[in-house]
Amino acid sequence: MEVLNGNTQKATLDLVQKAIAKGMDYTAYRTLVGELAEAKQTTGPEQLESLINYTELNNRRMKRWDKTIKLSDVAKAKIAKVDKKLVFLVLSESWCGDAAPSLPVMNKITELNPNIEFKIVLRDDNLELMDQFLTNGGRSIPKLLVLDKAQKDIIGEWGPRPSIATDMVQAYKLEHGALDSAFKQDLQVWYNKDKGQNILEDLLELLPLE
Repeated sequence: MEVLNGNTQKATLDLVQKAIAKGMDYTAYRTLVGELAEAKQTTGPEQLESLINYTELNNRRMKRWDKTIKLSDVAKAKIAKVDKKLVFLVLSESWCGDAAPSLPVMNKITELNPNIEFKIVLRDDNLELMDQFLTNGGRSIPKLLVLDKAQKDIIGEWGPRPSIATDMVQAYKLEHGALDSAFKQDLQVWYNKDKGQNILEDLLELLPLE
């Protein structure tokens, strides 16, 4: 995150606090996505068929991820060491393909330590906040912010993809100029093979363990 001046930083932290106050927990988010998929709707202002289809697909994927993600004993031990009060605040949308594997991993981490709270807000309802945390100038999601509740400060950011997937995207764009449907399919195959481990590794790096 770029260094902000005092006034800008305070305004950003105010936006973060407001988002946390109105944010959904993971159960509420999963219920929302499930209900939208059943009703053939999507989050966001545009009810496009493509976005609705992605919402339905992501609902199925998240059900699978919720059941199959495994954390090693080493990972569990690291998570248990966190003794500061933190909030994981993530901007997402039901149609986001990268959110489907990522949010279940975040949830698993927060379930293992009561010091870590998990809140989810919709990007398109929080564009002022989103615009403080752009990726290469874009409103890419999911975007995770890690807040130290005592210090009232953002101590980490993550997103929109895990580190290996980010390298895959950059390499593909360099060769082909843009992401296409074939690459997006390959990326989902990679997510399935990786089983959330790269996401987990990245997120563990954000935890204050000292």
